[in-house]
Amino acid sequence: MKTIKTFLDLEVYQLAHNLAMKIFEISKIFPKEEKYSLVDQILRASRSVAVNIAEGWGKRKYVSLFKRHLVDAIGSLEETKAWLLFSLDCHYLTQEKHDSFLRGYEELGAKLFKLHSAWRNYS
Repeated sequence: MKTIKTFLDLEVYQLAHNLAMKIFEISKIFPKEEKYSLVDQILRASRSVAVNIAEGWGKRKYVSLFKRHLVDAIGSLEETKAWLLFSLDCHYLTQEKHDSFLRGYEELGAKLFKLHSAWRNYS
């Protein structure tokens, strides 16, 4: 198993960061009138997933604090999924693109739950 030295080594962080960057790229095609509403919200929520993982890593010696940040990351993940649904319903995303994001976030959510459940084993 690979040694984890920083939050950058965490697979969940890498996946969260990559998904957030993909959302950033796709959000560039959204209408300008959505810049301060849907775009702002989906970018904030998707980035919050990665940022909560990173912040939690900084507090990992305190198991309850690290786990709380993982729970916050899961909450932001669910919020991101809701904004993706709005993006689909407003016809800013194709069904295929939406489903691809959803699969990525479902995978990430499962990994976050697993990390949350098993953290004491890794600390």
